[in-house]
Amino acid sequence: MVDRKAVTTALAQQRIELPSWAFGNSGTRFKVFAQPGVPRDPFEKVADAGQVHAFTGVAPSVALHIPWDSVDDWAKLGHAAADAGIRLGTINANVFQDDDYKLGSVTNPDPRVRRKALDHLLACVDVMDQTGSRDLKLWFSDGTNYPGQDDIRARQDRLAEALAAVYARLGAEQRLILEYKLFEPAFYTMDVPDWGTAYAHCLTLGERAKVCVDTGHHAPGTNIEFIVAVLQRAGKLGAFDFNSRFYADDDLIVGAADPFQLFRILFEVAAAGGLAESSEITFMLDQCHNIEPKIPGQIRSVMNVQEATAKALLVDVDALAAAQRAGDILGANAVLMDAYNTDVRPLLADLRRSQGLDPDPMGAYARSGYAERIVADRTGGQQAGWGA
Repeated sequence: MVDRKAVTTALAQQRIELPSWAFGNSGTRFKVFAQPGVPRDPFEKVADAGQVHAFTGVAPSVALHIPWDSVDDWAKLGHAAADAGIRLGTINANVFQDDDYKLGSVTNPDPRVRRKALDHLLACVDVMDQTGSRDLKLWFSDGTNYPGQDDIRARQDRLAEALAAVYARLGAEQRLILEYKLFEPAFYTMDVPDWGTAYAHCLTLGERAKVCVDTGHHAPGTNIEFIVAVLQRAGKLGAFDFNSRFYADDDLIVGAADPFQLFRILFEVAAAGGLAESSEITFMLDQCHNIEPKIPGQIRSVMNVQEATAKALLVDVDALAAAQRAGDILGANAVLMDAYNTDVRPLLADLRRSQGLDPDPMGAYARSGYAERIVADRTGGQQAGWGA
């Protein structure tokens, strides 16, 4: 029997971090599409993130990307976030948008380039100290395009050396979160291509090094929930980057391609206690909204995660365990499917009402007039986008 009160309590304490870059202009390799009202600086990004939290109630932090979100006064940005009802969250490093990194950053064969990349990573920890951020998330575009281009083992050694230097610089309460990606921009080898590589490096580093699972960074057909279960069992699941992809990459709204997969992932998280208030797993969106409006895109994404979470929490785990012990294959599957096929929108609408929120976040935002105000107010200047 499912405890509906416990489900509601878990949903009320759910937290989903927003990415600052989702509010800027973005696109594909072929075109970046500008939209009216897009933020021109980190302060306007923070203001927009505050709107998502105001209408959903579960997005109280915004991740920053350095140097895209660099400011002269971090305390001022922190105050702006507080005024918007949120706080500054994960710090994301950028060692991929520089000509020097054509052959890699921390794994580059040139020691000068490796030093430059490491200095940036250490500078990101300095930013964490000023913003009060717990997590430094690292994704490396490093890799090779052709067999023989570089020594694969030597690149792993260089990576390990850089990670160790960053880990040693962290404060006692800070964490290193290592993200992996199967391919792109490198097409022969990526230096951190999969969860096993990320796990191996984090295991060597220590307790405060964890793996980030980006749901779009896998080959088609990959059983992501298995990866999640193994990492949780090992105590090495640190964060999620939620998104979707149909063929490759990861820039579509979470749950767009395979909502059943999202449900299965979150069920594994819930089964291992990863949704508990004491859990240290960070749940973050990592998306670019290329053709849809930015703030509604983020609101819809948050709602998709909420709905998948609600369904995961509605699984009758006692009935599931009984069916599993009995070897009742179809019965066990039916328990999962019953939860997945439940319409959880009324449950979430009731929860929002109890929190003093509009039960329809998308409609409430549309009626707020905020979209029209920022289009009118944000004239002139340079809109934020890739690289800013």
